[in-house]
Amino acid sequence: MNPTRQVEVHLPPPHPHQLEVLNSNAKRIIVRAGRRGGKTTMASRKATRMCLNGRHILYTAPTSEQTNTFWAAISRYFAELINGGIAKKIETTRELYCNTEHGLGKIKAKTAWNADTMRGDYADYLIFDEWQLTSEDAWDFVGAPMLLDNDGDALFIYTPLSLRTISHSRAKTLHAAKMFKEARNKKDWAAFHWTSHDNPYISRNALERITEDMSALAFRQEILAEDIEELPGALWRRNMIQYKQPGDLRRIVVGVDPAASSTDESDHTGIIVCGEGTDGVFYILDDFSIRGTPAAWARQVAKAYNEYEADKIIAEKNQGGDMVRSTIETVDPSLPVRLVHASRGKLVRAEPISVLYEQGKAFHAKPLPMLEEEMCTYDGSGNSPDRLDAMVWAMTELTHARGKAFAAVA
Repeated sequence: MNPTRQVEVHLPPPHPHQLEVLNSNAKRIIVRAGRRGGKTTMASRKATRMCLNGRHILYTAPTSEQTNTFWAAISRYFAELINGGIAKKIETTRELYCNTEHGLGKIKAKTAWNADTMRGDYADYLIFDEWQLTSEDAWDFVGAPMLLDNDGDALFIYTPLSLRTISHSRAKTLHAAKMFKEARNKKDWAAFHWTSHDNPYISRNALERITEDMSALAFRQEILAEDIEELPGALWRRNMIQYKQPGDLRRIVVGVDPAASSTDESDHTGIIVCGEGTDGVFYILDDFSIRGTPAAWARQVAKAYNEYEADKIIAEKNQGGDMVRSTIETVDPSLPVRLVHASRGKLVRAEPISVLYEQGKAFHAKPLPMLEEEMCTYDGSGNSPDRLDAMVWAMTELTHARGKAFAAVA
């Protein structure tokens, strides 16, 4: 390389919202923007600026297509510097080095989606693109510690995740939305939001036509970039879930929704502990749900039963008939198991339970984010909500014993 030769880098002009991010000096920046809103283009500009200031940038995205887009932009921006011998690009590892007056700058583009795929690299400026599709452990376990040596900075970019794409068998907390909300009140953080309409470089006509091709919900999330944490048609809203410590409990039941397959270890078994208080209020006490073999989830059911000194285990038999009972009894034949059969739809079974929440007669003993996600995002479509099913079975058992649940909607 020849550091004495000066060559200019020409970047396309940013739109006003991109410029706000480019000019921000916040240590942590999170951007929520609509599709084709210029998120990745903005990230490539930010990386270029940082590199020319001698910084080491690591760009990550969970898909190779996104990484390719970023890398193509970086290659264009630095083309003249590469030709002039000031910068050097290593295509096989997606690395670029540039001699600057501030020292040697570096950009690396990498496809990564969790902590394990992030390991082995170093940077003092981290960019997480499509952050909503990346596991938050990539930041917690690798990204944040990576920045300790040089008090580095981070940029998170995302478009809200469609609630209909969430796998209910692998329920997720919406960590990108949570981070955006918290960033507004945290020191050294900045949060920026813009819609697809705010990008002046995309077709106005196409944006008008797309409203006819998308559902109203998808339009709000993908184009307007709104974080929507509740799905229209779901029986629960976030504000319906309240927390309260139970006093004395009259009965405790463990609800079980067995995995659909007796051999597939990737499927979840919902295991939820519920109780009825002497105060006439119902409590969701704990979530023991697990992904594993029948033997593994049976041990987990026994653990929940014994830990809470429960009175009964209620398990759905649709997926395995008497095999469900025998699987649990293999662990402990003394466990009292009652099998129930789902003859009605999930929402029909769940509706009387949701009414108890509305009436202030059902509380959670502590935050149960995986269960609560299913409660507020299941509208009868998509994958089966294992935790929600297990909770409904347990609550139905408790409320039927008191004759309360269905009287509430009679």
